[in-house]
Amino acid sequence: MTRSRTAAVLAVAAVLPALLTGCATDGRGTVPDRTAAAHATPGTGSGGDAASPPSATARASGPATRDASDGAARPLRSPAKPVRVPAGVTAGYAVVDVTTGKTVASRQVHHRFRSASVVKILIAVDYLERHKGTIPAGDLALLTPMLRGSDDDAATALWRRGGQGEIVRRTARRIGLTETSPPPAAKPGFWGYTAISAADIALVYRYLLRRAEPRVRDFVLGNLRKASQCARDGFDQFFGIPRAVPRPWAIKQGWSGYGAVPPVRCSRAKATSYRIGAVTMGGNPVDFGRPVLHTTGVIGDRLIMVVLTLQPSGASFTQSAERVTKLARDLYLSVA
Repeated sequence: MTRSRTAAVLAVAAVLPALLTGCATDGRGTVPDRTAAAHATPGTGSGGDAASPPSATARASGPATRDASDGAARPLRSPAKPVRVPAGVTAGYAVVDVTTGKTVASRQVHHRFRSASVVKILIAVDYLERHKGTIPAGDLALLTPMLRGSDDDAATALWRRGGQGEIVRRTARRIGLTETSPPPAAKPGFWGYTAISAADIALVYRYLLRRAEPRVRDFVLGNLRKASQCARDGFDQFFGIPRAVPRPWAIKQGWSGYGAVPPVRCSRAKATSYRIGAVTMGGNPVDFGRPVLHTTGVIGDRLIMVVLTLQPSGASFTQSAERVTKLARDLYLSVA
């Protein structure tokens, strides 16, 4: 073989693995989401748009990066690039590589916030692990809209039936949560006053992905993958992760302190706003006065992102959503 032909063969061999890797896509240049198909859950959702593709606005506001599932084939950056938290915002966040269990980006991961609707994951996990077998139709009609549309009435019904704060205590013991605790004794029915941290919620997602029974994992994550843009209380819950990163993702959002009427109404509002001061709950004081806005979830097959924020007093929902979305986008780009 001549020297020129040898060089040509070596060149083809060098690029062949890359070409073969590139063939394993879904036709859009991204790796198919096998997990989403495996976790799909039957049943109706809330808000009417649970299975809809993202809106043009959602697509336009996402970063111009590779699909999140493509990140499963590449190592994440560690340490991550620094991410600036907006002025006046208290933030605790954690980004975890599901494959290795390594935290690749973090800030105040042990700072505790009131959970708002993020606690609904714990309500669902506790129910499913205490009730084996087929889910009765009546309970399915509570669990599904609670996870997809963040239905507050459904959460309240399940919270009361499960023993209120006992739900949090049982789940914390089972998963190994150290900074999660029930609402203050004076407010036992206020499930949104459960104390959580970014480290603990990241651990909840890792539990679902790695340790939970398949029936629990598939039901919870399957419904979170079908989260509706319009929550049952009328707020647009596509802020943070849904606006900041490419699909596929499974999300559970949380918001509190913005009143009962959303700035742009998607459906009939039901939420009630409660404002009380900070209460010490065996750790840092948990602030129940300032508004909170949280975005949490699983991105693709590999990344867990938890962003918990305490917003400035008097902040509007729209302003808070913009800040959280930018923070989530910057955080994603810092590790992707």
